[in-house]
Amino acid sequence: MSSRIGRTAPLASGWDIELVDVDEYLARVGHPRVAPTADALRSLHEAHVRTIPFENVDVLLGSHRGLGLDAITDKLVRRRRGGYCFEHALLFAAVAEQLGYQVTRLISRVQPHRAGPRTHMSLKVRAEGVDHLVDVGFGSGLLTAMPLRDGIVVDQAGWKHRLTRDGRRWTLAKQTGQGWEPQHLFDEDDEQRPIDYQVAHHYVSTHPGSPFTHQLIVIRLEPGLRRQLIGGTLTEEHADGRLVEAPIPLEALEDTLRSLDVVLDRGELAELRARIGQRRDSEPDA
Repeated sequence: MSSRIGRTAPLASGWDIELVDVDEYLARVGHPRVAPTADALRSLHEAHVRTIPFENVDVLLGSHRGLGLDAITDKLVRRRRGGYCFEHALLFAAVAEQLGYQVTRLISRVQPHRAGPRTHMSLKVRAEGVDHLVDVGFGSGLLTAMPLRDGIVVDQAGWKHRLTRDGRRWTLAKQTGQGWEPQHLFDEDDEQRPIDYQVAHHYVSTHPGSPFTHQLIVIRLEPGLRRQLIGGTLTEEHADGRLVEAPIPLEALEDTLRSLDVVLDRGELAELRARIGQRRDSEPDA
């Protein structure tokens, strides 16, 4: 009989946070290595959002390498690309834990008032005894971390966001012209495991009903300005209410992507142009 039978092995976290070089990441986002304070958490959150784009190019092209931190680090840090929520949040969580923060990995229901799916990854991060919502991968959401406090309202790059609590469940809402619009809902104690994100990622990256599988999505957020390229339209939304929309022809795609901090190699760009061109050709004339 094998001596291993009946032996209880220690449970591994499964997060492989050591695969992320913290100093390499900090150089990427332009942030110094500092003690794990609440102020540092807020500034690191903003540095991440302002540096690393939200984008779905690899999902659209069917070339996504998955959610391993080795692949995420290579893409978002070394190749200076972007990604979507799972990549952003897994990377930030690994860095935050290595810096000394206590991190809980969560999953959120997007647009809960519209029966949206549980497909968004956010984080609960404790700093100086206070829990914060860290949400670096929502695209048009938070510029900086928000303390988990019922009813708190925080200006995020010019747009007010509010957290409300119902038992263990929290709702993040954004103030719009129609009132407070729920963005996502999460249970602060419902910590996830790696397989949970693999399942959500599979749906988001392959299901025909997912918005990420059939159109290009790139979003950048900075103080007072939200820019998004959805399909073939670039929209600039200003915090003062101004809205500018412009169609982007295929010949301008590379320059537009560069302006949004997404730099592709020649093969990726050619494949993306072909994919977008095919979709435009298949669309009925207005």
